[in-house]
Amino acid sequence: GELSRRCPSPAPLWPTGRSRGAIIAQFYNRTARLRRQSSRLPLQQCCRAARPSLRQYDLETDPARATLDDKRSLLVKELLSLSPSQRSHMLLTMPLSLAEKCTLRQELSRHRGLSRQRVQRQGRSLPCRWFKDSIALVSLGHGSVWPPPGLWPWPRCSHQAPSPQGCRGLWYRLLSLLAAAQPWHYALKQIGGRFGSSVLSYFLFLKTLLVFNVISFLILLVFVVALQAAYPPVSASPPPFTGLELLTGAGYFTQSLLYYGYYSNATLNEPCASSPQGSACPLPAPPLPYNMPLDYMFSIGASFLLTCILLVHSMYRSFGESYCVGSSTGHVAIKVFCAWDFKVIQKRSVKLQCENICTQLKELLAEQRSRSRRRSLGQCLGHSTVLLLAWVLSLGTTLCCVLAVYHFSEHMHAGSSKWQQEAVLLVLPLVVSLLNMLMPHLYNLLAIWERQDSPGVQVYVAVCRNLLLKTAVLALLCYQWLSRRVVCSAEECWETCLGQELYRFVVMDFIFTLMDTLFRELLWRLVLEKMLKRRQRPEFDIAQNVLELIYGQTLTWLGVLFAPLLPAVQTLKLLLLFYIKKASLMQNCQPPSKPWQASHMSTVFITLLFFPSFLGAAVFLSYTIWSVRPSEGCGPFRGLETIYKSGKTWVQVLERSNPNITWFTWVHQHVLENTVPLFVMSMVLLAVIYFNIQAVRGQRRIIRLLEEQIANEGEDKRFLIQRLHSVYEQRER
Repeated sequence: GELSRRCPSPAPLWPTGRSRGAIIAQFYNRTARLRRQSSRLPLQQCCRAARPSLRQYDLETDPARATLDDKRSLLVKELLSLSPSQRSHMLLTMPLSLAEKCTLRQELSRHRGLSRQRVQRQGRSLPCRWFKDSIALVSLGHGSVWPPPGLWPWPRCSHQAPSPQGCRGLWYRLLSLLAAAQPWHYALKQIGGRFGSSVLSYFLFLKTLLVFNVISFLILLVFVVALQAAYPPVSASPPPFTGLELLTGAGYFTQSLLYYGYYSNATLNEPCASSPQGSACPLPAPPLPYNMPLDYMFSIGASFLLTCILLVHSMYRSFGESYCVGSSTGHVAIKVFCAWDFKVIQKRSVKLQCENICTQLKELLAEQRSRSRRRSLGQCLGHSTVLLLAWVLSLGTTLCCVLAVYHFSEHMHAGSSKWQQEAVLLVLPLVVSLLNMLMPHLYNLLAIWERQDSPGVQVYVAVCRNLLLKTAVLALLCYQWLSRRVVCSAEECWETCLGQELYRFVVMDFIFTLMDTLFRELLWRLVLEKMLKRRQRPEFDIAQNVLELIYGQTLTWLGVLFAPLLPAVQTLKLLLLFYIKKASLMQNCQPPSKPWQASHMSTVFITLLFFPSFLGAAVFLSYTIWSVRPSEGCGPFRGLETIYKSGKTWVQVLERSNPNITWFTWVHQHVLENTVPLFVMSMVLLAVIYFNIQAVRGQRRIIRLLEEQIANEGEDKRFLIQRLHSVYEQRER
C-alpha cells in the first residue's frame, strides 16, 4: 500500500518515437554488459574452467523477439545480478514512467524474497553446504566463530540427502586447504619474498632432510624399536640418570633402545624363549615367528632403499625444474608480464607476492649484468693467479685439519684411564666441530680476496671447499671406526660405543651450529648497529649452513645401524634448527647485497646429499654388514661371522622347516647372492639414462633451431618494413 501511494501514475516520460519494450530491451543489454564487466565471483564459487561457462548466460531467449513481459522479466533477472548501488543507479537512469519503475521494484522485491527463502531452506537442510561455508570461513582466518552465525543448526529431523553441488563444493574446499596444511607454507613464502631464492633453497633443503629422517624413524620405530620394547630382553639395571647423558650418550642410555647392544638375537614372539636350554616347551610355536636379527637388518636396508628412491626422485624432479628443456625462467619479460597470480586475494598474500616478484626481478637483472662484464687478458691472468693461490691455501689448511684430527684421535686411543670418563669423551667431537665452524670463515676471507663476479660462483666455491674438509675428516673417522679404534670399555659392544660416538658428534654439531648463529649473526648485528652505528646487517651464509646440514645427515646415516633411534634425534635437531634459523634470519640478517638467481641451487644440494653423503654412508654400512665381525657378547648378530650371515642362516632354517619353499632358497642364492643380475640391471639402467640424455639433447637442438627461426622471421619482417618505407619515400618524392 505504501509503495502504491508513493508511485502515482503520471504521464509517460520516455522519448517520443520509442516504445517501452525497446527501452527495456536497451537497458537489459546495458545491464548485462555491466554485470559481465564488473561482477567477479569469489574464488570459492568459480568453476574449475579457465573461462566462464556458457551456461551462465540465457541463450534461449532473444530480446529482440520477446514480448514486453519477457523483456521485463529478463531485465529483472539482470538487475538482480547487480549490486544494490548499481541497481539503484540503473533504475534512476531509465527513461521510464514512475509506474513502470514501481512495477520493476516490486518484481525485484518479490524475487529477492523468494531467493532468500530458498537459500535459508537449503542452508538448513544440507550438511555439506554448512561444512563448505565453515571451511571457507576457517580458510579466510575466521575460524574463531564456530559455528558461523546463521548456519547452525540444521534440522535434525531432516531426511533430505545432500546435493551433489554442496558436497562437490565441500570437496573443493578440503582440497584448497591442502596447500595451507603443508608444513611451514607461509614461512617459506615469507623467506622467499624477503631474501630471495638463494636463502629459500637452504630452508627447502632442510625440509627435504626432515622428510627423509621422519620416514626412516617411522620404519625403525614400527618394525624394530616398538617390538623390542614390547618384548624387552633381560639386562642389568642401568646407572642413575645424571643429565650428562644428553651430551655424551653414555651412562643411562647405554642399556636402552637407543643403541645396538640392547637388542636381542632371539625370536621375539617365541613362547619359550626365556626357558632354560634342554627343557621341552609345552606351548606351540607361533605361526609367524618374528626373528629380531633378520628384522633389524631388513628394516635398516628398507629405510636405506626407500631413502635412496626418494633421493633419486628428488634429484629427478629438481633436474626437471632447474634444467628444463626450453625453460623461460631467465626471461625478464615473462617475469614482468606473466608472474602475477590472479588467484591471490588476501592482503598478506598479495604483499608477499609483490616482494617475491621484486626479488626475482633483482636476481634476473643482476645475473644479466654479471654476464655482460668482460675482463682484459691481464686481468684474466691476475685473477687466475689469485684463484690458484687461494685453492692451494684452502687445500693446505684442509690437509692440516685432517692431520690434526688423526694425531688427536690416536692420542685419545693411547691414553690412560682418564680418557674413559664420560665428560672427556666429548673432546674429539668438540675438536672436529670447532674445526668445522672456524674453517668456513677462513674460506670466506679467501673468497673476499678472490673477488668473484657472480655470487653464485662464490657460493659454489665455498661449498666445494667445505665439502672437501668435511669429507676428508669423515673418511678418516670412518677408517678409524672400522679399525675398532674407538673409546670403549671391555664389557660394552664396539657397535654400542660407535653409536655413542656418532651420537656425540650429532649433538656437538647442533651445539656449535647454535653458537655460530649466536656469535656470527646476533652479536655481529648488535656490534654493527650499536657500536659501529651502521645500517648494515650480516648476510646469511648459504654454503656453510647447507654443508652443516649435509654433515649432520651423513652422521645420522653412518650411525643408524649402531643407534636405531638416531633419526629421531636428527628429526628433533632439524625442527629446532628451522625455527632458530628462521628467527635469526628475520631479526639479524639482511637480504643478499648482490641478488642472484639460485635456480640450480636445490639441484646441487640434492646431488651433494646423494654423492658423497648418502653413497659414502651406504658403502660404509655395506662394508660393515658384509665384512666386519660383530660383537660376541651383545647385539642381535652375536655369534655370527658377519651381519649378512643372519639372512643366509634364516633362509637355511626356513628351508629345513618347510621343504615346499625351496624356490625361495633358489631366488636368494641366484638373485641376491649372484652379481650377474645386478650387473645386467646396471647395464639396462645406464642404457636408459643414455637414451634419455640423447633425447633431451635432440629436443634442445630442435628448440634452438626454432628460436633461430623465430629470430630470422623477426629480421625478415623488419627488412620488409624498411623496404616498404623506402618505397613510400620514393613515391612521395
